[in-house]
Parts: sequence; structure tokens; C-alpha cells
Amino acid sequence: MTTHSVRMLVFIGSYAEASDSGVYVYSFDGASGELALLDQVSGLKNPTFLNLDAARLKLYSIEETETEAGRSGGAVSFSIDPQQGTISKLNQAVTVDSPTCHIQRDADDRYLIVSSYHGGQVGLVSLNEDGTIGKLLDVKQHEGNSVHPERQEQPHPHSAFFSPDYKYVYISDLGLDRIVAYSIDAAHGTLKQCGETVIHPGAGPRHLAFHPDGKYAFVINELDSTITSLRYEADSGRLLPFETVTTLPVDYNGDNSCAEITVSRDGNFLYGSNRGHDSIVVYSIDKSSGKLTLVEHVSTEGKHPRHFALTPDGDFLIAANRDTDNLTVFRVNQDTGKLTYTGNSFSVSKPVCVQMAYFSV
Repeated sequence: MTTHSVRMLVFIGSYAEASDSGVYVYSFDGASGELALLDQVSGLKNPTFLNLDAARLKLYSIEETETEAGRSGGAVSFSIDPQQGTISKLNQAVTVDSPTCHIQRDADDRYLIVSSYHGGQVGLVSLNEDGTIGKLLDVKQHEGNSVHPERQEQPHPHSAFFSPDYKYVYISDLGLDRIVAYSIDAAHGTLKQCGETVIHPGAGPRHLAFHPDGKYAFVINELDSTITSLRYEADSGRLLPFETVTTLPVDYNGDNSCAEITVSRDGNFLYGSNRGHDSIVVYSIDKSSGKLTLVEHVSTEGKHPRHFALTPDGDFLIAANRDTDNLTVFRVNQDTGKLTYTGNSFSVSKPVCVQMAYFSV
């Protein structure tokens, strides 16, 4: 009789030269909150953002590629060996003609969506049946600007997140102060724009998180350190803003920009990261109204928390502090939403993205 156990693997993307390690694999001990390095992969330039397909044992990463026209976006597929805790490159392909900052995958594992901050582009890329990366199917070029003279002089798509029913994909464009909605036209292999949401001027929307009940979404605004709450209309795909709160303590006057946002699996709490104040802000969510109430601010025990993630069981939060080259681990009180630093800090060069899941071994 064969018995199976379960282990949690954590995947980290980072800023790196191709000659250095850029993607890392760790095991995570759910009792002690300890990370143990299992694998690291070099040969990729700036594999910063990752997308994890745990069910199919695949990992996807963006990268920066040099072509005759200059810097372009690339994507890389890996297979995951959960027993060994290692990844093996399957293939890589050029995507859009400017560097990308985010990668997303649809529910049916047919497409990847890449966002190019510097190029103002959103790309639709096919996935082959074996999980390898196919060809670039469609590119949408955003146009326009907003009020910030340095950061909003042109479009800056920063991420792609699907609605809970996967009918719509929302591109938060920091440069336009807009969230642009698309649907995927599978018959033609194209992205079809089907609406947009205007966020207040100078906000700089970056990343989006939906509430588990599907009624609300929350966007973290990088430039003015706020979170805007939105009602989701499933029939039309519209996002309707109804509240904006600060991510900072009222007495903080220093520089800051926001990065990542997530909602706890029970829908009771929202977490966002501050770079400058170098903290996680915690809000409780009123499930009847979607409104937010401040719980606390907690130091990330490092500088520039570019990203963070909750473990699948919700018991821990792992933060990626880019400027201090460390991952820090916090225990989550799921009753109060509060975070307690475990004292566990792990060195990794310029971490940018944290993805994790349970695997049978």
C-alpha cells in the first residue's frame, strides 16, 4: 500500500542577471515557519514574476529577452518535481516587444496574459496541451496618460487578474488611472475590450484582489498609497468604486509606494504592502458592505516589500523584501487577522514574487 504525504513548496522570482540564480524553490515547514532551499535556476534575466499551476505541476515565469529590435518580453515554462523540490525548464518564447512585469494564466490552462509596464502593452499567449508556451496571439496597446508628471506620462499596465468566473480579465494600468476589462475571444485568439473603470487621478492602480464571495474587488494604488474597493457586477463585468482608504498610518509623512494586495481565504481580512513605510497593512472586511476597517500595520522586517503571499492554509504570510534581499515569515491569527513575526528571515537576492502550493509526494 502506497501512502502519500503532502508538502508545501514556495517559488520565488527575483531580479537577476542571466548568469545568476533567478528562480528559487523552497520547502516550507508549517510547524516552525522555516524555509529550506531546494533548487535555484539561472540562465534567465529578471525572472521577476511567476505563475504557478500546481495541479499540472507547471511553473511559468516572465523574463527579459534581447532581440534585434531591443529589449523584449519573454516567458518560460518549467515542470515541477514535487518529490525532489526541483524545477526543469521546458521551453521559452518571446512574447511582446517590450519587457514585461506580470504573468497570468486562465482557468482552462489555454492562455497566458502578460503585462508590459514600459511598453504599455498587454499580450495574449497560447499554451500548448503539454503546458509549454505557444505563440503570441494578440497584443493590445494602451494609449493616454494621467496627472503624475513622472509616473503617468504614458500607459503602464501593471497586472492582469481574472474575475471569479473567469469571464473577464482586468488590467490595472498605473499610467492611466484605469482598470481595463477584456474578455478572451477563443474563436479568434484575441483580447476583446469590454469596459474600463476610472480610478481617482494620481492613484496609480497596480494589483487587484477579489473577495471570495465574488461581490467585491480591491485594487491597491501604488502612487498615492491607497486601496479602492469596488463592487463587481457579474452580468456586465463592471467594477464600481465605492470606497478608498489609505494604506499608511495617519502620522507617517515619508515616501511610500504600494505593491501587493491579497484577501484571506475566508474573506475576513485584506493585506497590502507599503514600500517606504516597509509594512503590511491589515484591514478587516465587512462582508455585508465590503467596507474596510483598519486592524494594524506590521513591519516587514526588511525594506521594499515588493510582494507577499499567504500560505494556502492561511496560517502564515511570507514577504519578499527586495532591497534587503530577504524573505520574512509571519504567523497569521486567522481570528483577528493580525501578524506576528516568527523571527525567520532567509537571504535571497532581490526577491520580487512569492508563489506557493501544497503538493502530494
